[in-house]
Amino acid sequence: MKHVTHSEIGLPAKVLRIEEKASASLAAGEARVAVLATPIHPSNLLQISGQYGQAPQLPATPGSEGVGRVTEVAPDVKSLKIGQSVMLAGGNTWQQELTGPAEAFIPLPDGADVLQLSMLTVNPITAYLLLKNFADLKEGDWVVQSAANSAVGGYLIQLAKKRGIKTINIVRRENGVQELLDLGADHVLVDGPDLVEQIGAITSGAPLSLAIDAVGGETFSKMVDTLTYGGTIVCYGALSMTEPSLSSRAVIFNDVKVRGFWLSKWFETATPADKQAAFGEIIGLVASGTLKAKVSQTFSLDQIKDAVTAAAESGRDGKVILVPNKL
Repeated sequence: MKHVTHSEIGLPAKVLRIEEKASASLAAGEARVAVLATPIHPSNLLQISGQYGQAPQLPATPGSEGVGRVTEVAPDVKSLKIGQSVMLAGGNTWQQELTGPAEAFIPLPDGADVLQLSMLTVNPITAYLLLKNFADLKEGDWVVQSAANSAVGGYLIQLAKKRGIKTINIVRRENGVQELLDLGADHVLVDGPDLVEQIGAITSGAPLSLAIDAVGGETFSKMVDTLTYGGTIVCYGALSMTEPSLSSRAVIFNDVKVRGFWLSKWFETATPADKQAAFGEIIGLVASGTLKAKVSQTFSLDQIKDAVTAAAESGRDGKVILVPNKL
């Protein structure tokens, strides 16, 4: 079976290659799953190029999540059946098949959109936790986010709308405005020097206790200035690759709190009950089509260099997804 691999850190389009290896034999308690779809995230590209918070152990097969179909189970496995759709989590998903403990593969509803299911582990869970874990938001409250036209941003808009939370969404290009309004955003602003004033005019003095940033740099600093007393800004990305500055005035006189969020760490530290609650809600919303993300292009494994190039393009409209086996 084919898999994507790299033995050195560097530009993904240069260091990634396709190799073939023999399928692993099943041990007791294991299942074999054909990978149907697995997305390419910015974090994947950063890890391959050595710019992520966790270095890969080389040689490595990238990939964070996906959806697959059970093709074989060990005789003692009763929890899965052949042909069943399952969620793939835990990494190394950019390959044609995965073999592992049956309990590691979470059953998914049949008949749902495979491409949408392939993206449910990372971005929608991130959006869900960003809204839930850092402020006690109630119906009618405001939240502001940067990189609003990212996959996480789109999911956050939809989840906030469902809860009656009002969103102010910051983008870097005018052509991203209408699509977010159509998705349910309350306000969409193009980042600029008067961003703080624009946000203040929208809220009209109403409390703004949560800002969610994936850009860094000046955008982070301006978002801090929009927060009310005791507000929190959560950083989960640094798309500008520019370090932000934090006003000591905001910390001292406005008691602004800076928090970070890394999904990998949440998976390590969250209780089984917390994980079950998050996935229980998100799987149902994605499977029903209530929660969705735009897909830009799909590629086979053999097209990996074109795929990672497309995924790295600025202004890309939607997620790039690898399709290792024909759907």
